[in-house]
Amino acid sequence: MKPMIAPSILSANFAHLEDDVKAAEKGGADYFHLDIMDSHFVPNISFGPWIAKTMKGITDVPLDAHLMITRPREYIPKFVDAGVELIYPHIEASHDVYRTVQLITDLGAKAGITLNPGTPIAEVEPLIDLVDSVLLMSVCPGFGGQKFISSNMKKISDLRKMLEEQKPSVRIAVDGGVNRRNIKALYEAGADFFIAGSAVFRTDDIEGEVRALKAALK
Repeated sequence: MKPMIAPSILSANFAHLEDDVKAAEKGGADYFHLDIMDSHFVPNISFGPWIAKTMKGITDVPLDAHLMITRPREYIPKFVDAGVELIYPHIEASHDVYRTVQLITDLGAKAGITLNPGTPIAEVEPLIDLVDSVLLMSVCPGFGGQKFISSNMKKISDLRKMLEEQKPSVRIAVDGGVNRRNIKALYEAGADFFIAGSAVFRTDDIEGEVRALKAALK
């Protein structure tokens, strides 16, 4: 599968959001990533479905939403209505995650599922037939700018082996500490969807950084 780069707008300059987004788009961004936080599941607050509507007025690049929230089923319809194409709830956030993932597909969006660094990949196995992508957190969720947890590399390769045996079309997304120095190793381990926030938006050349991430994969 073609690897994809999804800049996370959590790290963008919101005073110049359109400029930042357009620069990343010009660099070849495949998705834009929305980090949704509620101060309950994680100790921070970000934004709600309105940001997806704002982004839809700025760019035609698809959106994915990472729901770091305790009541994902309550908000999934709102994000789908706002135009989000791919939604990642957390496997840890619901006692009935199967219903949560099924709701996404029933509404016509692509379903993902997210695992925290300490959550074993075995927990995602019952959901493989439902999801298009599995998001592995390589930092503790809730804050941008953290360093990559190196033990996650084996988790990526183990998950890829599992998927190759059961559903090879499922993507593996990685979120946290992704940059041009480690993205090739992540790709070789089995990931193919790369979420990068600080590495893209906290630079002097947003367009160039997206291009550099893509070039590092070749």
